[in-house]
Amino acid sequence: MRISFSLPQVTAFVKVAETGSFTVAAKRLSVSQPALSRTIRLMEEAIGSRLFDRDTRNVVLTPAGDELLPIALRMVLEFDSAFGELAQFLGGQRGRVTVAALPSAAAVLLPQAIVRFQAAYPGVEVVIRDDLAHAVAASVADGIADLGLTVRPAEPGALSYRPLVSDDFVAVCRGDDPFAAMAEVGWRDFAERPFIAMAQTSSVRAMTNAAFLQTGLSPKQLYECSHLATTVSLVAAGLGVTALPNLTLPLVNAAGLITRPLKDPTMRRSIGVLTRGGRSLSPAALNFMNLLSDGNFRPVLPS
Repeated sequence: MRISFSLPQVTAFVKVAETGSFTVAAKRLSVSQPALSRTIRLMEEAIGSRLFDRDTRNVVLTPAGDELLPIALRMVLEFDSAFGELAQFLGGQRGRVTVAALPSAAAVLLPQAIVRFQAAYPGVEVVIRDDLAHAVAASVADGIADLGLTVRPAEPGALSYRPLVSDDFVAVCRGDDPFAAMAEVGWRDFAERPFIAMAQTSSVRAMTNAAFLQTGLSPKQLYECSHLATTVSLVAAGLGVTALPNLTLPLVNAAGLITRPLKDPTMRRSIGVLTRGGRSLSPAALNFMNLLSDGNFRPVLPS
């Protein structure tokens, strides 16, 4: 025999069992007593056995009722627990936020944002995927990441972009390099210098290429590094100089290198939040994006 009760039926049964009174249970359930009696009667008909023995003064469980009660209590508890978890998710208090980010943005912008976010939402897990700009955009477009922290995509397609900070480029050299004695460096000063370049697929390389195009220069770009740490290490070894955005400066400073303002032209990339257009974010992801965009959150860029 297959028995199927609805949650309202189970809840009604539990309330009568807890109170020992149809009258009291009906009041607590905000239903009429005849309606409650009908609910219990339908349950009894479904199982072919009485659930309560009733007289004018007492309502007590039958053996069938005793057997059903722990099952019913477990059903009600699991339902309350499940919908309690749903309420926490809808309130942004539970869940996971996956952020794809440029390595420089992940290193400088995300840590302070995560500290503040987890103070407000300790039940939310934050996952970071640091990668190059095209991979960040692909992760967001494919739904692998909820948010992207990256440059404005050249071809956004179905992606939406919200600017966050501006990131100026600076010249990077060793302390004993001629650039270190200069107050500022122009892009033309790279003409006769070994220039250590980032990989063609990186957002940094796109900006340095644009700067050299504007100045009419075609310097030999060496090594084409995929990782900022490699670029910085090569400069530190005296193999050349480079140009990097401000967000990379913690890594540059850690290597003991010198930076100088880079002018003529001033190259500035926009770093912002990337999302899938027309797709709803989870409450937790929306809270994280709002924190990043909040006027109270002002990332302090290295200078």
